[in-house]
Amino acid sequence: MIAWLVEPLQFGFMQRALLVAVVAGTVGALLSCWLTLVGWSLMGDAVSHAVLPGVVLSYIIGIPFGIGAFVFGAGAVALIGVVRRTSRVKEDAAIGVVFTGLFALGLVLISTTPSDTDLSHILFGNLLGLSGADVVQILVLGALTVLVVALKHRDFTLVAFDRTHAHAVGIDPRRTEALLLGLLALAVVVALQAVGIVLVVAVLIIPGATAYLLTDRMERMLLIAVLVAVVSAVAGTYLSFYLDISTGGSVVVCLAGAFTLAYLLGRHGRLGRWRARTGVGAGRGSR
Repeated sequence: MIAWLVEPLQFGFMQRALLVAVVAGTVGALLSCWLTLVGWSLMGDAVSHAVLPGVVLSYIIGIPFGIGAFVFGAGAVALIGVVRRTSRVKEDAAIGVVFTGLFALGLVLISTTPSDTDLSHILFGNLLGLSGADVVQILVLGALTVLVVALKHRDFTLVAFDRTHAHAVGIDPRRTEALLLGLLALAVVVALQAVGIVLVVAVLIIPGATAYLLTDRMERMLLIAVLVAVVSAVAGTYLSFYLDISTGGSVVVCLAGAFTLAYLLGRHGRLGRWRARTGVGAGRGSR
């Protein structure tokens, strides 16, 4: 077992992959808790797909892809808000129109852009092919996101549960939600090269949804979500190394497996609700 764990660490690309997978999983897990509570899962999907044109344009111009991805991610959020406020179209339809339009634009740019870089890696991730510069960029953006979350997590939680009370104690719900959406765009940039645009939404939803089935306390939910994401990231990366399969896909499969267990066996899963209905285990809890 020790040899099985140590062998991949002899390679630099595996060391970088594990580090980035843990950072991306941690950032995505933290934000996924509030996305789950607020009901913004579709917004996470929209931002993750809308950044594609920004990534392609960054390659064309020759700037770090994170800049273009963040600009288009934040721009997509703003555009969705404009469409929702200035038309009869509801939020879910506005999200669908904006993210599919921008994602299609990105695919068109990929098909017409001559490049030595395989831009399809942005779609499906390239965790084992990260450069040192990529790792530094991801670590900086990840640290920035975690720092803001640490400073503002109470505001995010209060707005998620009770906007009226948040406003009464001096918290502006709109500014808080705008900050959360900005962090969402940063989280997408962090996770892009780990799992790719197509699978980023899994990192932004599954950890929080899994933790939500296991606890009622916000602090515990954050810890469980991070633990689920980190364990899945490490396990998925190891499996991809030994089985020679897609790294991003392997990480997401592990996340989906964790959610399945929580759905079946968790406190608020099928088994937990069955025990609550039938009273099984109630005697033990009352002793």
